[in-house]
Formats: sequence, C-alpha cells, structure tokens
Amino acid sequence: MTIDLNCDLGESYGVYTLGMDQEVLPLVSSANIACGGHAGDAAVMAHTVALAKQYGTAVGAHPGFLDKEGFGRRHIAMKEEEIYQLCLYQIGALHAFCVAEGVKMQHVKPHGALYNAALRDSDVAKGVVRAVKDFNKDLLLFAPVHTELHAQGEREGLQVVKEIFADRTYAAEGTLTPRTEKKAFIDQPEKAADQVLEVLQKGTVRAVDGTVVAMEADTVCVHGDNEQAVLFIQHLKKQLEHHGTRVQAAGDRI
Repeated sequence: MTIDLNCDLGESYGVYTLGMDQEVLPLVSSANIACGGHAGDAAVMAHTVALAKQYGTAVGAHPGFLDKEGFGRRHIAMKEEEIYQLCLYQIGALHAFCVAEGVKMQHVKPHGALYNAALRDSDVAKGVVRAVKDFNKDLLLFAPVHTELHAQGEREGLQVVKEIFADRTYAAEGTLTPRTEKKAFIDQPEKAADQVLEVLQKGTVRAVDGTVVAMEADTVCVHGDNEQAVLFIQHLKKQLEHHGTRVQAAGDRI
C-alpha cells in the first residue's frame, strides 16, 4: 500500500519566515506551495520550487484569499467568477516558477478559508474547479470526500485525490473541527498517526464526540505552520512504514 504525504509550504513573506520548509521538504512526497495570495511572494515561490526539485518532492499550487494579514483564514465573500480568476491567477504564478525550474506541477489544493468555503459552497467549488480545469485538466485536485469540492471536481472530469488531515480532529459530520474550538488540533504525534492508520486500515475516523465516521484517503496533510510538523511527519512515516505503507507522491500513485 502507498499513501501521499503533503504539507503546506512556501508560506514565508518578505522578512517574515514561517514554517520549516528546509526540514520538511525531504520528508513529504507533495508540497502545497503558497502562490502569493495568503502568503508567499516571488522570491519565496522561486526558492521553494527549487528546494522541492532538489529533494524530488512533487509540487502543487496552494491558492488562497488575498489576505496576508489574516493568513488566508478569514472568509472573503466572492462570486464564482471572482474565485475562478483568483485561483487561475495564483496557479499561473506558481506554474511560471515550475517552468523556470523544469518542474512539473502535480496538483492544486486551496488554502484556509478558501478551502473551507469550497468544501460546502457549490459556487466557490465551481470557481476553483473551473480554474484548475481551464489551466490544465491533467492537474490533480486535493479535496476531502463528501464535499462540494470533491463532487464538483469529479463532475468536471478532474482526477480528485481524497485528503485527510493528521493534525486536525473531525466533527460528527465528517468535517474538520473548527479552529475556534479547543479540540480542533491533535497535539501528540502518536494520536495523529493513530488517526491516519484508522482511516487507512478501517475506512473510518473517530470524531471528537466519539462518532465513527466513514472516511477515505489518498493523501494525508500535516500543516507546515505546526511547530511540531517535523516531529509529526517523522513519527507518521515511521508508523506507516511499520504497517506496510510506503509514502509516494499522488501523481505517481495514479
């Protein structure tokens, strides 16, 4: 068995450094690189794509709302066409650096509030999916099962890669527990690994209220802004390998 392991990276900006990209990139199989919307800039994009090439890590675009002050985690109401333009603009920006480095872009995964909105709002999902399809219909789309983004991606003929999170808890509906709630985050690498293994082995995840929810995964995310990201990823990889699962980029698994 194989599984993709992805992380949000390239989220520094100007003189501000966020995340541990140098340490994380060699450990994951796919990198979601910020495209200058919620984080990142031209220099950071260039550097992160070059690092991904150095370590053989697959590259994906990570577009978000144009909100660096809020790190793209504040919702901005936008029409479908505006979402389309927002995503197309950012995907194209990162792709330019991929071309310059001779790196193939593998996937697209929205960030933060844009991601959350696309999971439940059909118009936002349509805007994201149309941008991916119009840019390159062969790009993979990362999205959780049972969401508008997943359904719309499949409806438009995109290859949708089912995503779960290692360092976040789930609500009874199968959605992520809101960040505003105390139990939203998993702070122990052992518990994170156990959650991932349950999904892979049983096809379920245990919600914060104890409800057992059906879940599927082709890729697992560990957030790059998690202070324990390196520790979480190292432990998760060790446990996956112990249970006979090899980490492999999503594009190589399909």
